[in-house]
Amino acid sequence: MYKADLIERAARFRSAEDDPDRQLASCPALVLNADYTPLSYYPLSLWPWQTAIKAIFLERVDVVATYEREVHSPSLDMKIPSVIALRQYVKPSEFPAFTRFNVFLRDRFICQYCGSPEQLTFDHVVPRRLGGKTTWENILTACAPCNMKKGGRTPAQAHMQPLIEPIRPTSWQLIQHGKRFPPNYLHETWRDWLYWDIELEA
Repeated sequence: MYKADLIERAARFRSAEDDPDRQLASCPALVLNADYTPLSYYPLSLWPWQTAIKAIFLERVDVVATYEREVHSPSLDMKIPSVIALRQYVKPSEFPAFTRFNVFLRDRFICQYCGSPEQLTFDHVVPRRLGGKTTWENILTACAPCNMKKGGRTPAQAHMQPLIEPIRPTSWQLIQHGKRFPPNYLHETWRDWLYWDIELEA
């Protein structure tokens, strides 16, 4: 079992006691795949309440949990869903999109030359002037000072050994990295469906 205090330390959960007065904009639904795992961890798979309710009426999702907050119409009173599960399984793509954000996530949001989490940008390991391409295998996260220090040189020329070898990650690998970065605020009904990198009881 998870230790409750470690869960609270990893991510502050919003209490359901505040639900009746919660603003509708603060009532997103956690979206699970048909196997009841989140569609994504980072960013967390969330839908606005309107999208979630529409999907319910279109019979595309099942409601797993709800807020205490309700919406009303002349013919219906309905609690807003807080957790929904797709009825049809969506197969994740094997490889993630090559974006700046996903490069940072692969590299755990730290400079791959000095380990700093500040002023992050990205660096061509083999500089473009030497034929280096903008690909997964030639891009690393770097802080601005290290990027300037390295300049248009290779790591060997600059005597700056990277912490990791840049690779093209799989989607599964990025999901595992994403579990290290829980959002600051999570609703308590989401507890059973999110598995962050926190200690387990012996």
